[in-house]
Amino acid sequence: MRLEKFEKSAAQVVQQLKSANPKEAIIVHHDDADGLCSAAITKKALEREGISTRTFCLEKVYPEVIEDLHSKSGKTIFYVDIGSSHADLISQCNKGKNLTIILDHHDPKAAEDPKVFDLNLEHYGFKGETDFSGATCCYLFAKILNRENMDLSYLALVGSLEIPEGFVGINKTVLEEALKGGVVQQKGKSFEITKFKTRINTLFSKLQILGAVGYYEGGPETGIDACLEGLSKEVEEKTAVLETRRKEVNRRLLGRLYRERLKETEHIQWFDAGNMYAGMGTKVIGQFCSFLSYQARLVKPYKYIMGFVNVPPEIPGWGKLKENFVKASVRVPKAMQPLINKGKMLGAVNLLVAASEGFGVADGHQYAASVVVPENKKMLLVENAEKAASS
Repeated sequence: MRLEKFEKSAAQVVQQLKSANPKEAIIVHHDDADGLCSAAITKKALEREGISTRTFCLEKVYPEVIEDLHSKSGKTIFYVDIGSSHADLISQCNKGKNLTIILDHHDPKAAEDPKVFDLNLEHYGFKGETDFSGATCCYLFAKILNRENMDLSYLALVGSLEIPEGFVGINKTVLEEALKGGVVQQKGKSFEITKFKTRINTLFSKLQILGAVGYYEGGPETGIDACLEGLSKEVEEKTAVLETRRKEVNRRLLGRLYRERLKETEHIQWFDAGNMYAGMGTKVIGQFCSFLSYQARLVKPYKYIMGFVNVPPEIPGWGKLKENFVKASVRVPKAMQPLINKGKMLGAVNLLVAASEGFGVADGHQYAASVVVPENKKMLLVENAEKAASS
């Protein structure tokens, strides 16, 4: 019944899209594998309807960028694997000017503009941490737009590999559908994309590198192409170069942390990578924090892990931010996760929303979240996070 309610709402949004009859749509998307798969699904589905597309990869929802995107009227804008956590800001900026469709799985806020449609399945009783990914939400919408898009089910599966629980909830249904349609086939413990002869976990790992590490070098665009056309020799070579670069910085940072240890408050353990990842997208700090959460000799099992990195001022395809920012990523060690599930500790996204109120842009999930704050508010964020965790 819950999925039927989503399908009914999605069908109404499809009618809005067809009535608008746009010549072009802007697809704003995240920079991880799920974001690239989400963009690829939406791009292909819209182009099949004769709508040209322009993709725009955004690591975080910066208010000045959103204001600029929605400054003119008559556009059609999709936010995929990004946007739900800031549906209120998007609504304030849009003011009825543009048809705006959000397809996401991050914890949502209310969209108050009647022309902003948030089809996040969390609104229908599903959990974005376990039941579906951003790419799954995009796939379900694409399927309602045109049944021909069922051949894109493999991308929902690739994007969903970021969910540790495996294919459960809606994702399990999509997997069964993809197997039945011959879109994927089982290969050992993984699944192979039939037309590319590539395993879904292989494509996932390449996209994680292209989008994040290659953010400033056209990586997201290369990743979207790889989603739709497969892994070429050039893509493989580019990915290998990027991954070597990231591993070297990870190695240096890990060595530094073993020497210096993480700074600590009662509930937070944190470090500052500064400009160590210069030239790479800021998503890499979250990936490093995830890796760090498994370093038992280095991190405490019952403290939030927080990592800072400087945000380069340039947004590819847009321009320069007015202010200097840092990004903080938070990961929850495995031992803490049951406490969060029982409501005994704050989830990562709740912690960052509370800690950055009034000066930050936070979003994410219960075990993994991030926030962008002005550079001079770094210590205030740590102090506020400790207060929120203590309360």
